[in-house]
Amino acid sequence: MSVIVNICRFVVALTFIFSGFVKAIDPLGTQYKIEDYIKAAGLGDVIYSQWLTLGASVFLSAVEFCTGVLLLFAIHRRIVSKVAVVFMAVMTAVTLWLWIANPISDCGCFGDAIHLSNGQTLLKNIVLLACAAVIAWKPLRMMRFISKSNQWIVMNYTVLFILASSIWSLYDLPLFDFRPYHVGANIPQGMEIPEGEKQPEFETTFIMEKDGEQKEFTLDEYPDSTWTFIDSKTRQVSEGYVSPIHDFSIVRTTDGEDITEDVLSREGYTFLLISPHLEQASDSNFGEIDQIAEYAQEHGYPFYCLTASNEDAIERWREITGAEYEFCTTDETTLKTIIRSNPGLLLLRSGTVIRKWSHNHLPAMDAETAAMPMEKLPIGKMPEDSVPRKIALILMWFALPLFLLTLADRLWAWTKWLKKK
Repeated sequence: MSVIVNICRFVVALTFIFSGFVKAIDPLGTQYKIEDYIKAAGLGDVIYSQWLTLGASVFLSAVEFCTGVLLLFAIHRRIVSKVAVVFMAVMTAVTLWLWIANPISDCGCFGDAIHLSNGQTLLKNIVLLACAAVIAWKPLRMMRFISKSNQWIVMNYTVLFILASSIWSLYDLPLFDFRPYHVGANIPQGMEIPEGEKQPEFETTFIMEKDGEQKEFTLDEYPDSTWTFIDSKTRQVSEGYVSPIHDFSIVRTTDGEDITEDVLSREGYTFLLISPHLEQASDSNFGEIDQIAEYAQEHGYPFYCLTASNEDAIERWREITGAEYEFCTTDETTLKTIIRSNPGLLLLRSGTVIRKWSHNHLPAMDAETAAMPMEKLPIGKMPEDSVPRKIALILMWFALPLFLLTLADRLWAWTKWLKKK
C-alpha cells in the first residue's frame, strides 16, 4: 500500500507542478482561456472583468503548482491530499462537460505547451482523480522528504517563486514561448499545409429573416434578396490537418488592401507593433515606440501597427501618442497569440521572427544606435538564450535550493538519529 500511495503521489505531484508552472509563466494565456470558459458557459455578461479573470489566472496556477510541490515533499499530508482530490473532482466535472458539449476544442490544462483533445483531457483527469483519491485514503503513507521544523521554508519559498514568475511574465514576456509565433519561427512555413494532407471541412449556416420569420439556410440554399441577413454560424463537419499558423492576415486600414504576402515575403527587416485592442493598450512607453518607428523610417524598414480596433480607437491612439506609422487590421485572437503584451513589438527578417519585446522592455534607441543599420545591431540578430539555458536557470533558482535544503535536513536528522542510538 505504501508503494502504491507514493507512486500515485509522484504522478499527481509532478503533473500539478508542470501544469501549474506552464500556466503561471503565461498568465495572460491562462486568462484568455478562462474567458473562453466563461463565454462558453453563457456567463460573459454576468461575470466579466479583466482584473477578475487575470487574478483567477494567477491564483489557479499558483494553487496547482503549490499543491504539487507540497505533495512531492509530503507537507501537511492530510490537508493537501484533500485539496488535490477536490481540485481534480472539479476539473474532471468541467472536462466531462467539455467532452459532452464540446464548446472549446482545447482545455488549456497545460497551457500552450501540450494540446489535448477533450476526450484525452477527460481520461487524464479520471486517472489523476483516482490517484488523488488513493493518496487521500492513506495520506500518512506518504514518505516525508523534509522534517516538520523546516516545512515552512519550502512552503514560503514555493509561493514566492511561483507568484514572482507570474508577475515577471506579466511585466515582460513568458519565460518559455510555446506558441507558433515564437522567436525563430518562420511564419510563411507555419502557414503551409503539407502535400497530401486532408484539410478540415466547415459548414456555414446563414440565419435569415422574412416577414418576421427566421430560418436557417446553407450556402447552397442561400435565399433571394427578399430575405434579410441576421447572423451566420460556422461549424467543423470533418477533421483535417490544421497548420500551426492560420487566420493570419494583414489588411491596411487606409485602403483595405491585403498586404500579408508583401510583409512576409519581404527580404530584410520589418517591425510589427501588436495591439489586440488599442483602447486597452498601455501608452506609458509611446515615446520609445515613436523613436523606433522613426528609426525604421530613416533606415527604410517598414513599421506597421496590427490591431483589431476600429477606426475611432485608432484615431484616439494617434492623438494620444502622435503615431505616424501605418495601421493594419488583424484578427484579435491571432494578435493575442503572437505576443503576450499590449502593445508588444515584433521584429521580422524575411518572414522569420527574430525578436519580441514587451512594451516594458523595448530596445533603447540612443543617438549612436539610431545611426547604425539593423544588421550591425545586436537586436538585429537572433538572441542566444536557449531553452536548455532557461531550464538550467529554473533548476538553479528553484530546484537546487530545495534540494540543498532537503539534503541538509536529512543529514541533520540522520546525525540526530545516530546520537540517539
